[in-house]
Amino acid sequence: MQDETATGGLDSDRSTPAALDLDDGPVVGRVLGTADATPLTFWVAVEDGAYLQLDDVVITERELPEHAPVRIAGVVTAVRARHEGVVFDSDVFLVADGTLPATIQEAAEITTTRVDPEVYVPPTPGALVHRARGEARAGALYFDRMDRTIPMGFGRDGAPMFLNADFLDGTRGAHVSISGISGVATKTSFATFLLYSVFRSGVLGGAGETANTRALIFNVKGEDLLFLDHPNSRLDQATEDSYARLGLIAGPFPDVRVYAPPRPGDSSGTPDVSSRLSGVDPFYWTLAEFCADRLLPYVFADADDERQQYTMVVHSVTAHLARTAQPAEGGIAIDGTRLNSYADLVDFVVEQLNDDATRGQWAGSAVGLGTVNAFARRLIGSKKDLSRLIRGDLAVRRPHQINTAESAQVTVVDLHNLPDRAQRFVVGVTLRTEFERKEKAGTAKPLLFVVLDELNKYAPREGTSPIKEVLLDIAERGRSLGVVLIGAQQTASEVERRIVANSAIRVVGRLDPAEASRPEYGFLPPAQRQRALLAKPGTMFVSQPEIPVPLCVEFPFPSWATRPGEAGAAPSSTLRSIVQAGDPFAVVARVGGGGISDDDIPF
Repeated sequence: MQDETATGGLDSDRSTPAALDLDDGPVVGRVLGTADATPLTFWVAVEDGAYLQLDDVVITERELPEHAPVRIAGVVTAVRARHEGVVFDSDVFLVADGTLPATIQEAAEITTTRVDPEVYVPPTPGALVHRARGEARAGALYFDRMDRTIPMGFGRDGAPMFLNADFLDGTRGAHVSISGISGVATKTSFATFLLYSVFRSGVLGGAGETANTRALIFNVKGEDLLFLDHPNSRLDQATEDSYARLGLIAGPFPDVRVYAPPRPGDSSGTPDVSSRLSGVDPFYWTLAEFCADRLLPYVFADADDERQQYTMVVHSVTAHLARTAQPAEGGIAIDGTRLNSYADLVDFVVEQLNDDATRGQWAGSAVGLGTVNAFARRLIGSKKDLSRLIRGDLAVRRPHQINTAESAQVTVVDLHNLPDRAQRFVVGVTLRTEFERKEKAGTAKPLLFVVLDELNKYAPREGTSPIKEVLLDIAERGRSLGVVLIGAQQTASEVERRIVANSAIRVVGRLDPAEASRPEYGFLPPAQRQRALLAKPGTMFVSQPEIPVPLCVEFPFPSWATRPGEAGAAPSSTLRSIVQAGDPFAVVARVGGGGISDDDIPF
């Protein structure tokens, strides 16, 4: 039995029919007899000198006739303290003065997480309750049933918390939904820590992880995610020790490639970033690719657009461009007219739609002039936003496409300098391309984790759009194809229901009070809903299928730079970009030998 002094003076003659071993942790109290105890919830009277806090894990046991003892484990979901022996509210002052005798009693509500064996009987009032530690804690939280675990931070007791990899990599489930207030909930920080844990824990293949996993991260706010491969200069020994306790090595992501859009008005295609000057490559689409790959619908990627009649014109013009556009030295030629920029293409299409002789060929014969004009107005409005992304003036053979299969383990696509329409275009086209590539490959390996913030903007609850259809496809079929969506949003209530419903892992940080009351957060116990209103950065509530109660998790400080001011020395692999990766003199040596043309010389 537990030492009596250490457990607050429990008498041996007060022992219950069931007692647990020392290995189960110290005794913290007894099952309360003045409140109903059920197989799913019960209250514990906290022993003098002991305490229970929210999220603590406890365990008790009950003896049954002609049956093995039933072990009942649970998590503390509410704690209260009161004076016993007083009647009036003002009696608290008399108790404090010592003129009125009273006893302070603390009690904790326990929500059952596991019953072993599964005989659902209530614990006996007066039964000893232990603080669960070691194997007892692992059993209470089902960690002992997880064949592959991913560390995701620490519990309130300071011990590691784990995620079941089977519900992340598609074996039994996939996708993660992260909700919380922008700037406070640390949604992106938790998403990147989860990726780091997946990549560095060895759970997905050890030495072969780089070949087995990929990540595609869209950076939509500032340049904070452009330094994942730089060590964090603020990293201290305590943080390194916390990573070691999780079985991880503190450091930056080892294999990162960053893509950014070209600068506006820059004919050389220089990436539009200011804080990182090396290891960044531009991305864009040529006019020929825009037409041949039927990308025009993603210009109209707002969910409101699909409710308009001019979407018929969008699809008709898209098909006509795919049939008639011919590549012409970087630009395209349509019916003998040479077009060298996106603005040229827009002006040409609008001209054809305004001409009575050609309007039917481009828009179809059953479309009214008002619908055509509505399409033309929106197409003209896209020139400013998309001209630097759809190019006819840059080298065709120059690497410019985002392709995670040929990129690094982590591919970061920077969008923060792009207007909203351009961001939608890049996200929609990139996700469609990557998903189609996985479909053609016909295998789930390597896994592709897609991290997308502001999910409520790309997949809103109401309306339809090309981007929303791609995201729905990923949510519903991505598991079998090895595409895992890690979506973050301020308001899960505004995200398409089927995307949230298909997320096996749900994570909540700091919430707005109005948002916390929505039914989308019904998986949180009442106490956790209240705590989500004041959760500090770095504290997340994680729900996974095997565990009945969401776990409160605190993840460690990032060991990679999260902003330019934290960036340590750049790794040698980032000193050259893709375009600069080749030896220019080796390139020159191949000119004339049939292997390369003059246009490909990188200077």
